Amino acid sequence: MSAFFPSSPGSFPASTVLGYPRIGPRRELKRALESYWDGRATRAELDRVGAEIRERTWHRLAELGLDGLPSNTFSLYDQMLDTAVLLGAVPARYRDAADPYFAMARGTDGLAPLRMTKWFDTNYHYIVPEIGPETVFKLDAAKPLAEVRQARELGYETRPVVVGPVTFLLLGSALDRLDEVLACYEELLAALAAEGVAWAQFDEPALVGDRTPEELAAVRTAYERLGALGTRPALFVASYFGDLGESLPELAATPVEAIGIDLVRGRMPGVDLRGKTVVAGVVSGRDVWRTSPERALAALGAVRAAQVVVSTSCSLQHVPYSVSDEPDLAPELKERLAFAEEKVAEVVALARADFRGSLPAGPHGLSVALPAPVVAEGRGPYAGRAAAQKAHLRLPALPITTIGSFPQTGELRAARAALTAGTLNQEEYERRVEAEIEHAIRLQERLGLDVLVHGEPERNDMVQYFAEHLDGFAVTRNGWVQSYGSRCTRPPILYGDVSRPGPITVRWSTYAQSLTDRPVKGMLTGPVTIVAWSFVRDDLPLRDVVFQVADAVREEVRDLEAAGLSIVQVDEPALRELLPLRRAAQDDYLEWAVAAYRRATSGASDRTQIHTHLCYSDADQILAAIDGLDADVTTIESARSGARILGTVAAFGRGLGPGVYDIHSPRVPGVEEIEELLSRTVAALPAERVWANPDCGLKTRTYEQVEAALTNVVTATRRIRAELDAQA
Repeated sequence: MSAFFPSSPGSFPASTVLGYPRIGPRRELKRALESYWDGRATRAELDRVGAEIRERTWHRLAELGLDGLPSNTFSLYDQMLDTAVLLGAVPARYRDAADPYFAMARGTDGLAPLRMTKWFDTNYHYIVPEIGPETVFKLDAAKPLAEVRQARELGYETRPVVVGPVTFLLLGSALDRLDEVLACYEELLAALAAEGVAWAQFDEPALVGDRTPEELAAVRTAYERLGALGTRPALFVASYFGDLGESLPELAATPVEAIGIDLVRGRMPGVDLRGKTVVAGVVSGRDVWRTSPERALAALGAVRAAQVVVSTSCSLQHVPYSVSDEPDLAPELKERLAFAEEKVAEVVALARADFRGSLPAGPHGLSVALPAPVVAEGRGPYAGRAAAQKAHLRLPALPITTIGSFPQTGELRAARAALTAGTLNQEEYERRVEAEIEHAIRLQERLGLDVLVHGEPERNDMVQYFAEHLDGFAVTRNGWVQSYGSRCTRPPILYGDVSRPGPITVRWSTYAQSLTDRPVKGMLTGPVTIVAWSFVRDDLPLRDVVFQVADAVREEVRDLEAAGLSIVQVDEPALRELLPLRRAAQDDYLEWAVAAYRRATSGASDRTQIHTHLCYSDADQILAAIDGLDADVTTIESARSGARILGTVAAFGRGLGPGVYDIHSPRVPGVEEIEELLSRTVAALPAERVWANPDCGLKTRTYEQVEAALTNVVTATRRIRAELDAQA
């Protein structure tokens, strides 16, 4: 096995992580952000919370024995947005805002925010930089330098982490600006060197995807140029989420001192790296299972390099803080788990070569015999279904609906907490949920929506709620993971075979339908999304796990239909998220993912209208697969991304609702803005297949914002209907 080198001047520390959770163990950052946004706290108070989170993180990493501490992995919102600010890529329209950073992230009353989408194949959302001909790059290194200084005052030398130039420009669709951006990175390295920084980390996850010859040439150009600087820190280029593939020889040929390789999702390629330090990612940053020491040591032993450093495969921001903070998990499951703190301990133990096999090797799931596969009957052709649904539902042109959730009020959250604590009985809790459902139904009726939702007041999360009612899942008490900004989720742990003991949503959907003559949608989360947004067992192929969940969802669809619901929405926002980063594996994934969705919805009759929803995931890239889901109506994010999807929907053969209201911003869109988006939609699609709807669910907004925005959606839709009637 390759030798582990102790820390010495010029060498890389023997153990490190590529990043760490940054929301705080009790979501301190979330609360501080929302207080600042609401005007209840100053920017100085927000910054103080951020400084406290960073301080606790460095102290804890040092206590756990980690040798190499990263800095600049903390963010008030998003690391890509931080990089845009670092490089001066702030569009002119935001510069006069009271707080340009959060104006870009969330928008203001007069400004729409920048586009947001998924970070590679994760459920983390990043802000897409806007780089145009007028963009002038200018370095602002205040943030990384401030974090280096803060850590040094605490007694820690750190390695600043920045999104690399190639990834930043590829995600910003501006690789032609490489020369200008490299000038900023040169300045940054000079500033870090002047600060006495020994190592700098540039993250280049885009390099694990398929890259064109032009893009590969950019990799070599970038790191030959940066590596040639006379005065700079040593350079560590980190990759993760897969194999570097053809990018590795390009990197290896440059003067960079260290290269990070994901040996959990990728493999050690046959490239000569004996002149480099290899930062070997053998502890997974994407799941919650303990590391097999035998597997990790074997992977480390296969590395041939000047120095081998033990690391996580990627940043630990994708996992919760600590298993020790989970008193409710069953002991036999808990002993199989490793969250961020436990993974750091694994990294340290591996680097010290005293990992004595105290962790279980082999499968982490609890497998039993799989149930016999359900035979999916299949639904009739779309044309026949559409005719049956039109006659049954009698909806107007451009039907108006929402995606599913309505605002989760403080009162609702308090009631749910009281129920859990035992201070509120089940009967009173259900009475409050019913009251909230009636409030949502009456509001939608009053505003003039055509297809209603019950608002999901009983649900804490669109995946966790189902996990709590399905066998094979466990849920955590404090297992929070950042999704974007202040938005955090608690991914369930899918540890065993999945089955549905009984109906999950029928009680609330049928109650909502009993309150109104308008159709109410039954609301379900699809099998791919439930699995994608959970920490999933690793002893079965992912396809098999998804199909188990699909069978459970299929039973729920049937029960909703039997209970009298005429519309059932089965959301799959994670369909694009799980798409493999390499094209060679994408067709196989899309084939089984689409098959799983059709299996989940196959039990519905032709008269029952099946809806699905996707958001913030570059869905235009997989539109053929979305069409293949065979849902009768697809609602999809569009407003946040400037309606870019409309350029690809001409061949879409079913009902489609590109969103006209970006719900991830507190901004209320005006009638004219919505009308313009709807006009563009009916120009791209036959009007009889167009729906009017927001980009996503409304749970993160206030009722005041929702009522104002939906009022404008209804007004704009009625104007377009009038225009269509006049043209008829």
